[in-house]
Amino acid sequence: MVAYGMSPADALRSATVVASRILRRNDRGRIAPGAAADLVAFDAHPLADVSALRRPVLLIRAGRLVEPR
Repeated sequence: MVAYGMSPADALRSATVVASRILRRNDRGRIAPGAAADLVAFDAHPLADVSALRRPVLLIRAGRLVEPR
């Protein structure tokens, strides 16, 4: 999305919050009590370096630590 002109912040928002709203999955796309515990950490700030999204260093899926590929 960034390659086609969208800002990194708007691309991340579209892939998380907006997508969960469209799919009517209110338990996704946000960090809040009652939301699914799916989180990813990166080695750089994705808003400053969008390529950091290709380098996850930590993945938590359904509240459990998963080894990134």
